[in-house]
Amino acid sequence: MKERKADLAHLAPAPGSRRKPKRIGRGPGSGHGKTATRGNKGQNSRSGSTAQYFGFEGGQMPLHRRLPKRGFTNIFKKEFAIVNVGDLGRFDGEVTLAGLIEAGMVRKNGTRLKILGGGELKKALTVKAHQFSTSAAEKIAAAGGRTELIRAEAKTGRS
Repeated sequence: MKERKADLAHLAPAPGSRRKPKRIGRGPGSGHGKTATRGNKGQNSRSGSTAQYFGFEGGQMPLHRRLPKRGFTNIFKKEFAIVNVGDLGRFDGEVTLAGLIEAGMVRKNGTRLKILGGGELKKALTVKAHQFSTSAAEKIAAAGGRTELIRAEAKTGRS
């Protein structure tokens, strides 16, 4: 017998890998008639009532309700991207939030920027940020640079 090359025109599944689907509820001769493999009674034997919410534990009090609530989440919390003074040495001239994002030192745009006093600064830079620690402002000034505060725009519910 001549062996045929496997090409797209003559593809076939491996023998035994494909089975016919189970035909449910097609009479007693099929072996899956009457209750159609759902059993005799109970929630899952009925139509339209099998869905349960996520975390349902069969009527037992769910874990997320058994555990105590702890702590407090402040919904007005202001997030700051933090950069140390020592990390600003790679910049020249002016340091802004956009420049830090471009350099990969700050990830999220839209966050506020705070400069902390870790490390040493040997260049005179103009640094624009939302907040400065006291030591950071002193180190920038000692290197001959300037600090400029960016005023954060107030977010109101009005449009």
